[in-house]
Amino acid sequence: MTALLFRDEPYAREAEARVVAASPAGVALDATIFYPRGGGQPGDRGVFVLADGAQIAIVDTVYDADRTTILHAPAEGARLPLIGERVALRLDWETRYKRMRAHTALHLLSVVLPYPVTGGSVGDGDGRLDFDSGDAIVDKAEVEARLNALIASDSEVRTRWISDEQLAANPGLVKTMSVKPPTGAGRVRLVEIVGLDLQPCGGTHVARTGEIGRAVVAGVEKKGRINRRVRIALAPAGV
Repeated sequence: MTALLFRDEPYAREAEARVVAASPAGVALDATIFYPRGGGQPGDRGVFVLADGAQIAIVDTVYDADRTTILHAPAEGARLPLIGERVALRLDWETRYKRMRAHTALHLLSVVLPYPVTGGSVGDGDGRLDFDSGDAIVDKAEVEARLNALIASDSEVRTRWISDEQLAANPGLVKTMSVKPPTGAGRVRLVEIVGLDLQPCGGTHVARTGEIGRAVVAGVEKKGRINRRVRIALAPAGV
């Protein structure tokens, strides 16, 4: 089982780990800072640095079939590390940080539009959510103004855990209709934007909403009689 360092240390850009399995399909480590694809967020990229200085490009990160081990996909034809070898992990931080900002912004978008979420995805500084909004009018300018007001509040973002039983007793915490939070392990991770939002999520997020920067509502699309797709894009960090 891979230790998920990214959960407690989402800002970690480098770490060391030991190789427990290696094949062209993926390299498994005893611990990782690389986020595996899931929940609408892409898998991280970066490099492994071996003891002799050689680098292995990692082009994707995914869970294995039983979701207990994380596989780091090497570039085609890349040299593989040896089992037991220690490697230095270097994350593609610029890409990860864009995804952290966008993912947190999507949580705030679900506050602005408090409707059931039927789908979504996190991009590299952009993203989308699909809402079953019924007959409500989704006004692009109004949504953008309200979203940026929440971002500007610079609210703290933090995580905590509840039991499967506590989640079952509070079904209103789950906003996503298409992807249910994983249960069966005894506990579920909650992401809280203090004073604004609380929902199950396994992704990576910024520590404060002010880090997101200005957001633009790039489009509102009709995807069905009661369904609307809202796309957002973020300005560069610090703008």
